[in-house]
Amino acid sequence: MKNDLSALSNFAPTRRQLLGLGLVFAGAAALNVVPGFELLASAQAAVPAAAQKIADHFSAVKSMSGEFVQFGPKGEQTGGKFFLERPGKIRFNYDGSSNFRVISDGRSVAILNKKLNTSDLYPLSKTPLKLLLDDRIDLSGNRVKSVKEEDDLTTIQLSDKSVFGNARITMMFDPKTYDLRQWTITDAQGKDTTVMIFNTKEGVSFAPDTFAIDYTANRELNTKTR
Repeated sequence: MKNDLSALSNFAPTRRQLLGLGLVFAGAAALNVVPGFELLASAQAAVPAAAQKIADHFSAVKSMSGEFVQFGPKGEQTGGKFFLERPGKIRFNYDGSSNFRVISDGRSVAILNKKLNTSDLYPLSKTPLKLLLDDRIDLSGNRVKSVKEEDDLTTIQLSDKSVFGNARITMMFDPKTYDLRQWTITDAQGKDTTVMIFNTKEGVSFAPDTFAIDYTANRELNTKTR
């Protein structure tokens, strides 16, 4: 996997690919369900015990860092490093000359492109990243759209229509260690963007400014470009 990353050092992710990290917004058209999943019959259907154990285990991981590779809907690839801290904080540093950054500070998500000098800002509460970064992954109600248990993978698909419309996030875990392996976001056209993580470390500490968003700079930059 490291060889893949080194070969992708000059790849600049598109806006669609950046959105694949979890920025699928409320009001989007209905999304396609990932083929092959067994849908839960109703909101009252019991969540499998294995799925709840996995959710509880991942919720207990309060901080994590590692590397990622992102696959776009047409097979595009890029990668970099990520940092996660519950609740609500995550940062993706993309490899390559464009110097992309995606940062959530627990309130907002910023997409930064230093090469083009752009900064886009969105509320975290309106993205599927909220489900991934909550203090506790909540499988109650009708959030669970599907669960698939296999020997080498347990897949849980979640959504919360009341928060971000029909957007869905599909998380894939190791059934033995309960470790998160990857997640997939499906956009309004039914196209998938997948993020795989590896070389992860849990229980790490970060510098105070790791998840900081400069709101003043964002406001000034977007005022100038209008």
